[in-house]
Order: sequence, then C-alpha cells, then structure tokens
Amino acid sequence: MKIRVVKRDKASKLLQIVTPFIAILLSFAFVGIFLILNGLNPILVFKDMFVESLGSFYGFSETLVKTTPLILCGLGVALAFRMELWNIGAEGQLYMGAFGASLIALFFNINNHFLMILLMFLSAVVFSGLWGLIAGFLKAKWSVNEIIVTLLMNYIAILWVDYLVYGPWKDPGGFNFPLTKQFSDVARLSYYFNTRLHTGFFIAIVLVFLFYILIEKTVWGYEIRVIGNNPNAAKYAGINYEKNVILVMFISGALAGIAGFSEVAGVTYRLQHSISPGYGYTAIIVAWLAKRSALGVLLVSFVMGVLFVGNDALQISYQLPIAFVNAFQGLILFFVISSEFFVNYKIKFGVK
Repeated sequence: MKIRVVKRDKASKLLQIVTPFIAILLSFAFVGIFLILNGLNPILVFKDMFVESLGSFYGFSETLVKTTPLILCGLGVALAFRMELWNIGAEGQLYMGAFGASLIALFFNINNHFLMILLMFLSAVVFSGLWGLIAGFLKAKWSVNEIIVTLLMNYIAILWVDYLVYGPWKDPGGFNFPLTKQFSDVARLSYYFNTRLHTGFFIAIVLVFLFYILIEKTVWGYEIRVIGNNPNAAKYAGINYEKNVILVMFISGALAGIAGFSEVAGVTYRLQHSISPGYGYTAIIVAWLAKRSALGVLLVSFVMGVLFVGNDALQISYQLPIAFVNAFQGLILFFVISSEFFVNYKIKFGVK
C-alpha cells in the first residue's frame, strides 16, 4: 500500500475548528497515561483540577487572577506575532514592568492612591516597553534575530530583579527572604467580591477590546497585518517597516510589563524572587493557540488559568510538581502545532 501526503486546496471551517479540540483531547490522553504510570487515576485527577478551579466562586476568582497576566502577556506576544516578529521575551518584559512599578511604589512618597497607581502603571509601561524596543531596534536596523535577543534578555531581566531583592532592595525585616518591603496601601490595586480578584483583571479586559479595535479597525492595524503577510509588498506600498517594527516591539513589551505591574500591585504587594511562574513563556502558547486574535487570547488565557489553578491544587492533593503543568502545556502546544499539518495536508492511501 502506498501512502501519499497531498496538500489541501482549502481546509473547511469545520476541520479548522475541530482539529485543535482533538489535539487538546490527545494531550489529555497522554497526560492520563503519565498519571496511570505514577499510580494515579487520571479521571479523578482531571476532575479535581476542574473542581478546584471552577467548582466554587473562590476557585473561579482564583482562575481569573491567574488568567490576568496570561491575557496581558498573551496580547503582547500576539501583537508581535501579527508582524511575524517572534517576541519570546514576555517573561523578561513582565519582570521589567514589575521592577518599574516597584520603583515608584518603594521610593516615591505619594499619598494619593490614583496618582500612585497611575505613576506605577506608566513606569511599568516605560521600562518594559523600552526592554522590548531594544530587540525591535536591532531587528529594524541590522536584522538581528529577535528570537535570540528577546530570549537572552529574559535572563538579564530576571537576574536584575534577583539582584535587587537579594541585595539593595531586600527588606531588612524580611527574615532574609529575597523580597522587598510591602507596598503602602495607596500602591495596591483594589480587590473585589471579598476575593483576590483585583483591578488588573478589568484592565486586561479593556486592553483586549483595544487590541481588537487597534488591529481590526485602524489603518495602523492594517499596516501591521500587511507587513506580517508580506514585508516586501508593504515596503513597496510605502509602509515604514522600520518604524513599525520598533513601535510594535515597544507596545508588545509594554503589554507584558503591565502584567508585571498587576502582579506586584494586585497580588504580591511587593517585588520578590520568582514573581512569575512562567506567565511570559506560557503567553507564547496562548498567542499561538489563539491564532493571534484578541478574543482567542482571552479564551485561551482562561483555559491556561484553569490549568494553573488546577495544578496548584494537585500539588497539594497529589504532591505533583510544578513541572507537571509545564509538561501539560508543552504537550498541548505540541499536539496543536502538529495538528496544523492535518489542516493543511491530507493523507491518501492507494495501491500504487
């Protein structure tokens, strides 16, 4: 029997919708095998994951808390992906945003809550935006690979924050833990419904709406889409490629930096070691699965939020390590990317 791979002329809408769901189910199946090998009942484990993250109002609110930085980082990565720019540095940009917000909260004596939060927000945007802009500038001027630059800059940003919390910014009354002093009350975001859900979530929802308007309804969004589809055609049409690359990377970094701002001002109320469990890296999966759309980022971030909260519960109930959720996310990405093959190609069986 001969097996041939044939490119599809056009994949049906049904196939494009169904294929990612099948891929996710397969990833669950593989994780289930892993759980069985470790002596666990996968049905009970998956049930506990979803009950903990969605089975109560508090669990649902915790899922939204975890979803917030994923939305913000996911939007940043998705914006860069729209121009075929591979911003792998959302994790570092989140750290720089957290650093910028903490700088204002710790060293500026401001008693007005609104003014303090505004300055923390702007500081986070500036520091993280400039962090992203460096890779954009190198890409625009000298075609330096942005994947390598943004990836390596993650380590610089994380180690810079570690230097601060282990060194000059360490709280003298913090029992030698790597963290700063707690922020004052004016430097904290409001929380709602007697849960940890904070204003950062609503900022993220507003930015999802603005992202959609920016990309789908404005001339600049059209230019971004044209450059992403064909940079040479965009240049021929008079679109300024270099300016747009630099600007997109600035905004991309700033969006991830707002995630850092929301974490320190809405969750931890201080800068500390390992402030992110990998939100910036997970945002790459979010943007990819969302196919770079604003609504897609919102939905996929929520799904990933469920996994994060569910995994926290599993660490307590089943003593599973954090690597479990990382492996789970990796499997989802692997299967979804692999499923693209079956969207674009079909396999034919024949005698000859």
